[in-house]
Amino acid sequence: MNVDDGNVDEPGWDVDPDDEQGAAVVATVGRQLKLWREAAGMRAGEFATRIGYGEDLVYKVEGGRRIPRPEYLDRSDEVLGAGGRIAAMKDDVAEARYPKKVRDLAKMEARAVEVAAYGSRTPHGLLQTEDYARALFGMRRPAYSQDEVELAVAARMARQSIFERSPAPNFSFVWEEVMLRRPIGGRMVLRRQLEHFLEVGKLRNVEIQAMPTDREDHAGVDGDIQLLKFGDGSATGRSDGAYAARPVSDPKLVRILELRYGIIRAQALSPRESLAFIEQVLGET
Repeated sequence: MNVDDGNVDEPGWDVDPDDEQGAAVVATVGRQLKLWREAAGMRAGEFATRIGYGEDLVYKVEGGRRIPRPEYLDRSDEVLGAGGRIAAMKDDVAEARYPKKVRDLAKMEARAVEVAAYGSRTPHGLLQTEDYARALFGMRRPAYSQDEVELAVAARMARQSIFERSPAPNFSFVWEEVMLRRPIGGRMVLRRQLEHFLEVGKLRNVEIQAMPTDREDHAGVDGDIQLLKFGDGSATGRSDGAYAARPVSDPKLVRILELRYGIIRAQALSPRESLAFIEQVLGET
């Protein structure tokens, strides 16, 4: 049975015509695959049979109209004797599959030396577990298809490779108490998410703080805040309640967001108190 029948257009693997960079990557990979196939003296139909996919899909991939699955590239590498050179294109192809705004965000996060965020509704994507992220995307309205949900989850998980960087950035997160208690995806999903917070919160370069619901003073009433600082001293940020919720990089505007975030941190529980509070919430969940 074919892994991806060439006669069935499964959603989530088509090339976005508005994503010029992603389309260029897929087109380049397609041309390389065609060159490898022709150099091996194989017709498209024969090649399709050998790799276990439909001939129509082969033409679409080679024509840059379809994003090849990782399994497709693995089989192509094996059949064409490419010695890993085709399989090595999987990372580039995977990035092309993610929406452009997600790729752009991941690139900015990859450059950052400091990441800071205040969240009032859901945890920052960098700290979401796979199950929690899947539950969140599954609740979007209009509803995502299952394929769209899995694509969004994969893109979010890929961003978390930032924790493997050396040297690693410094992270600071502040979250509302209600977010720690809302059982998104069910109580077991929430428990695993809370356990993940406790695990990550013990890292030396990560500070997690909780904002208790009973706080009378709160500088976060204008909504979520995200800040990224880079090695050259520049920074960018956005807030739901400022600058039409658009990202800003003007130092004067970023400083206002930094001021708000600094006050929020001062009003929240300390990192040590917050981990103890998360343990308490976990015990109650």
